[in-house]
Parts: sequence; structure tokens; C-alpha cells
Amino acid sequence: MGFAKNSNRSERWTANPSERQAWSRRGVLAALGAVPAAGILSGCSGSADASEGTDAKAGASTKAKAKAPTVTVTPADGTKKAGFTSPVEVTVSDGTLASVEVSGNDGSTLAGSFNDARTKWTSTKNPYSGTKYTVTATPKGAAAQSASFVTKQPSETFVGYFTPEANSTSGVGMPVSINFTEAVKDRAAVEKAITVTAEPAVEVVGHWFSDTRLDFRPEEYWAAGTKITLSLRLKDVEGTAGVYGTQSKDVTFHIGRRQISTVDLAKKTMTVQRDGSTLATYPVSGGDADHTTWSGIMVISERFKQTRMESSTVGLGDEYDISDVPHAQRLTTSGTFIHGNYWGSTSVFGSTNTSHGCIGLHDAKGANDSSVPGYKFYASSMLGDVVVVKNSGEKTVEASNGLNGWNLSWSDWKAGSAL
Repeated sequence: MGFAKNSNRSERWTANPSERQAWSRRGVLAALGAVPAAGILSGCSGSADASEGTDAKAGASTKAKAKAPTVTVTPADGTKKAGFTSPVEVTVSDGTLASVEVSGNDGSTLAGSFNDARTKWTSTKNPYSGTKYTVTATPKGAAAQSASFVTKQPSETFVGYFTPEANSTSGVGMPVSINFTEAVKDRAAVEKAITVTAEPAVEVVGHWFSDTRLDFRPEEYWAAGTKITLSLRLKDVEGTAGVYGTQSKDVTFHIGRRQISTVDLAKKTMTVQRDGSTLATYPVSGGDADHTTWSGIMVISERFKQTRMESSTVGLGDEYDISDVPHAQRLTTSGTFIHGNYWGSTSVFGSTNTSHGCIGLHDAKGANDSSVPGYKFYASSMLGDVVVVKNSGEKTVEASNGLNGWNLSWSDWKAGSAL
């Protein structure tokens, strides 16, 4: 019935065109007013939801695909016996480095620099041996990453024993002399690791006397009151193949007043000058014709209120053995001293050279008589004081025989540097 009614109405619309036309316009207008409106909302709503969904999925996909920065440290994390002859390196993949910090358990830190892309950091210096290091590297925009390693100890080492002693006060002739426990083959590397500076400032240069001895001095004697600083940076410096230094320290010395004593063995006298003024003149006795005293500039390197002297120790057989030589001050390694003499006649001093090469002053047995020249000169002296000997009939002492490098010209001294 319903389906038929729809047929009659259709026929009736067909039979009445005007009614059909009016209905059609209203129907069309209704259709144009309702359907498209619903389509626009749907379209707007549907497009926004689809775009946001697509962006979210793309973002999640991008995040899923992006790799986290990976930091690599050399020496590798956990290494127990890492090398110490190469710098520490830190690299990053899939990112850049914002910062790198390297600290040792000895309180030291290693500075370094980045490459232009900031994907690699290299320490400026090598790590120290026998030290645990912690590396903290932070990639840009990511969390810090840490690693640690321990460097191995060298199997063979050397040290340098220095003169004068730390915090001591010496005369103006005292060089800084370093004796090494092992022969040094790479002199340049070792000398570069040692610096000597002075206040007031003056140029100080090293001179190698042998593979085991390096001395430093300025062109002229130190100025009175100078402060000298010796900086040893020998730790992990390879002095010879497989042998490394162990010292990293600073020590200071001081220079006292300026005292220069001149011994004229033609006149048999010694004149002592302090800070430019004559302090005293003493009669002396030097080496005889068969045992002449070295000439040249000598520096007091040891002092003894009393000491034993045996001729056998200086190649003179059994000519003498005196157990209590008073006020002895060493001038050469080979055995030249300036010392008190209580066994010789007082008439000898100032008139005759009678010794086996030493310079003698009248003194008293026991070294306690303050009235005699031997006592007075000893009391006025200190390590590093200069004693100049002339007119002895002997050649100039070798610069390496004691602390006597002042006998070399400045050009010859500088020629002995490895730098």
C-alpha cells in the first residue's frame, strides 16, 4: 500500500507540473541548504583531525628513528692498565659534545680542545701514570655520560737530585745542579721539563756536563737577594727508552749577600769582599810546585767544621791522613778544599806554598778558636760563595769539577743546552 501511494503521488506530480516545479525548487533549496552545510562541518572537522593525527604519527616516527648520542672514550671505560703516553680522546656519534671534564684521583685535571665539529675532544697533555681518571662527557641536548680508567705504572723510573737544598740560602755563585739516577738519552725532552726562574728576572740556561748532570746558571753571578724557583715536570717524561721520570714539584732557593774571595798565590793572600767592600785579608798557603792548586773560579759546595782527609782518596798514596782538619770547605769534586791548618808553622802562611793543592789558613786544633783566620773565614762563608784562585801555576779547573761552570764563557755555556 505504501509503495502504491508513492506511485499515485508520482503520477499526480507528473500530472501537475507547476506543483512539481514548486516542490522541486523547495527540495533543491532544502538540499542545498542542508546537505552542503553538513558536508562543510564534516570536511572541516575531518581535515583537522586527519592533519593532527598525521603530524603526531610523524613526530613519533621521527623520535623513534632518531638515535641517541653515543660517547666513546679512549682509553676505554674500565681499563685497568691504560697507557699514559698518548692524550685522552672523547668522541660522539649522532650528536655533538657540549662539555668534557677529565679529573684524576690525585686532584689533577686534564684540559683539552674540541675539533671544529665538536664531535671530538682531545686532552692537551697526556694523563699521568698510576692515576685513576674519571671522564664526564655531555652531548648537546642529552644527559651526561661517564667513564673511568686507570693508567699503568712505568716499569723503570729516574729522579733528579738537585743542589742547593729546598728553602736554603746560598752565595751568589751557586748554580742549580741536577744529577739524574739514570743516564738521559733524550736530553731535550728532560731539559724542556725543567725550568729555573729568578726574581729579579734574568735569563737562566741549562748546560749538560754528562748524561747524568744538568746545571743551570745566568750569565753573571746571581744578584744578592735573588729568589730562585726550580720547576720539575719530569713525571712520565721518557729520559731514555722505557725509563720515565717521577717528579712534578716546585722548589725555591734564595741568594744571600754577595761574597767573592780572591786568592793570589803569588802573594799568598786571600782578600774577602762582601757586597763590594773588603771584609778581610788573610795570609794563606797554596799548593807547592809538585801539587799546584787549580786556578779559576770555584764555588764552595760542602762545608765541614771538622773532617778527615786522606791522601789515598785523591791519588796521593799515603802521604797524609789527618782525622780532624778544621773548617774545611770543598771547592772541587777532585778534592780541593780551602781549610784551616793547625799542624803547619804560622810562618808558612803568607810566605810559602806548601800544601798538596788545597788552600790553607792558620787555625787551631779542635776548630773552636774564634781568633784564628781559619775560624773567621769559615764563619763568614756559606755554600755557594765564590773563591777565585789566580797565579797558582796551574791551569783553570774544569767547569764540571765541582760547581764551577762559571769558568765557561756565556756562549760556551749556552752551547751545552739541548734546547
